[in-house]
Amino acid sequence: MDFTHIDANGNAVMVDVSEKQATARTAVASGRIAMSPDCFAAVQSGTAKKGDVLGVAQVAGIMATKHTADLIPLCHRLNLTKSEVAFTLHENEHSIEAVCTVRCTGPTGVEMEALTGVSTALLTIYDMCKAIDKRMVISDIHLVEKQGGKSGDFRFEGQSHA
Repeated sequence: MDFTHIDANGNAVMVDVSEKQATARTAVASGRIAMSPDCFAAVQSGTAKKGDVLGVAQVAGIMATKHTADLIPLCHRLNLTKSEVAFTLHENEHSIEAVCTVRCTGPTGVEMEALTGVSTALLTIYDMCKAIDKRMVISDIHLVEKQGGKSGDFRFEGQSHA
């Protein structure tokens, strides 16, 4: 198997996308954070000592999508046209699901931006709630779907490698 980020001498390289046509690209990633009932109640009611946990996590996730190339060494800097983070609270499980949707028109995909956004949103929830519950568990971060590009569309159908 040939790796696109390694040259013939084994050196890391950024893929040259200068000849690729700009097309519409969309990626959606999701993940979860599970927590204690007390911690979940504080997030849900907005009474966590650090403030509006989900509001801050939403902004953090959006900001992270815009800075992915600063964090992932071989990612291209993209001109994003949409970045959104949404949360679903699962009261019966004391967990919060985060979903990050990212769009751009460009020569390469936005999967890493969506994954970085959802990861950062969940890490921000952890950071803001760790005084209440250090046993929170972040899990199931994955690409839900992508549209556009040479490799075509992808939709996660629930088959993981675990």
